[in-house]
Amino acid sequence: MRIAITGGSGFIGRCLVSRLLAQGDQVLVLTRRLAPARRVLGEQASLKLLQYDPYQPQAWAEALEGYEGIVNLAGEPLASSRWTEAKKKEIRRSRVETTQALVQAITTLSQKPQVMVSGSAVGYYGSHPEGDPLSEDAPPAQDFLAEVCQAWEAAAQPVQELGIRLAIVRTGIVLGPDGGALGQMLAPFQFFVGGTIGSGKQWLSWIHREDLVSLICFLLQQGSGVFNGTAPNPVQMEEFCRILGQVLARPSWLPVPEFALELLLGEAAQVVLTGQKVIPKAALAAGFTFQYPHLKEALRQILIG
Repeated sequence: MRIAITGGSGFIGRCLVSRLLAQGDQVLVLTRRLAPARRVLGEQASLKLLQYDPYQPQAWAEALEGYEGIVNLAGEPLASSRWTEAKKKEIRRSRVETTQALVQAITTLSQKPQVMVSGSAVGYYGSHPEGDPLSEDAPPAQDFLAEVCQAWEAAAQPVQELGIRLAIVRTGIVLGPDGGALGQMLAPFQFFVGGTIGSGKQWLSWIHREDLVSLICFLLQQGSGVFNGTAPNPVQMEEFCRILGQVLARPSWLPVPEFALELLLGEAAQVVLTGQKVIPKAALAAGFTFQYPHLKEALRQILIG
């Protein structure tokens, strides 16, 4: 299969590219920064990198001609810094306008792709501290992240009018060995000062990166609609930190108070301090099998191998 990817050099994208190449697919990565992407992804016969301006589709649309699948993973990291007004604008623009430009580019193709897998996030559901299970039919919230996710998903919807099968993946907290949320949490535990963040009662809807990549590959072959990209067994923060300490053979005793995280990240701290219990009902119903459905096994594989 010939597959074009936006966000292909990111935390999820680079793992997806590796998987697709290993299974014999031809991959085109659209990237804003060519040199860093080449360092991350390397050079292979079946891999093509193209530098592009995501907001100027007329300059690169022709490059998508003949590609059977599109995976849209582009987006500014959420919790990398405080949410200033400029940061919030970029979070939204890098998701919504990039997707709009991608859809616009697809409309100009004479040979359109068969399928598009497009990103979203469990932020769609907002905060649900009471822990009620949330499947794909749960209503959206009205906070900043939820509104971004709704606009992000809406931007992808027009491809269906072109006869393209669309699958949207609402991703939870992705766990992997070389970045993401887990990378930020490891240092305190390694220095024996790890512990619960905030109240510890907030639900974490997590997923092993390998399972998320497997789900994207699954959706490239079948399925349409919305799919929660989360493991079937979410946990509360206190349990997450306890299990992480066990796997690392480190104590989990020093909590990080909410005000400290809010002081550091401002409004962005709410990504960590509030949560929701999201269930991948659609993926399970479609017959997708999780390799790492439980947290302890996932963390052992990531941290110990």
